[in-house]
Amino acid sequence: MRVERVGVIGAGLMGSGIAEVHARAGLDVVVNEVSQPALDAGRKRVEKSLERGTRSGKLSTEDAEAALGRLTFTTDLDAFADRDLVVEAILEQEQAKVEVFGTLDKVVTREDAIFASNTSSIPIMKLGMATKRPAQVVGIHFFNPVPVLPLVELVPSLLTSEETVQAADRHATETLGKTVIRSQDRAGFIVNSLLVPYLLSAIRMIESGFASAEDIDRGMELGTAHPMGPLRLSDLIGLDTIKAIADSMYAEFKEPLYSSPPLLLRMVDAGLLGKKTGRGFYSYS
Repeated sequence: MRVERVGVIGAGLMGSGIAEVHARAGLDVVVNEVSQPALDAGRKRVEKSLERGTRSGKLSTEDAEAALGRLTFTTDLDAFADRDLVVEAILEQEQAKVEVFGTLDKVVTREDAIFASNTSSIPIMKLGMATKRPAQVVGIHFFNPVPVLPLVELVPSLLTSEETVQAADRHATETLGKTVIRSQDRAGFIVNSLLVPYLLSAIRMIESGFASAEDIDRGMELGTAHPMGPLRLSDLIGLDTIKAIADSMYAEFKEPLYSSPPLLLRMVDAGLLGKKTGRGFYSYS
């Protein structure tokens, strides 16, 4: 099947980026959020991202305006009835995602529509089984910032059909111009299974007083040529997101390296989530 009409559920940092890349690829995109303020914030994210693209010379003003014109913002999930592809990009919480997929199954009338999740850690099988069409449910995991980073993790469940996998692969590579890597349906997939234990180790290091955040980050940036140190990267990702991914991976594998350190738990409890709240391991005020 050829994807022409796309729905994106969630207009946060990831959802707005996913909506933008689809609109820039010439597709008709409907974006959903649970409230009007959240929807307005999502639209502003897209507008600002497109403005940055034009300022940097990567996007013409005409193309930016055309992309914005292909986007429809709504709080009504019934607007997804005719979508060829729906990408879920809400908070990293299993029950919330399961409920979304159950609702989509009732709302989307196109029988061969693909349901995708941008989850970074929750097994796709659990989401597929919330529907009556698990063969059409697949993980399409983008990376932040979506308009910039070229990678997509493609994650089929045991019940995802090969037709769905091939269609999702073609869509990501040919339509969006992304590079696809394939992962088995295991919590964390490829990238986060490697990345999150590394980030948690850095948090344990600062928690123990072993070294300062600045020295930990500087060591990894200058000693191993990482573009960003683990603690600044944690702030960028969001400490609540890291905790959610770690929780999913620990629940699946029961490995101590996946458990959240107490410092991470306390910072999330305090709302010190990183760059998006103005303070994490660094201050962004």
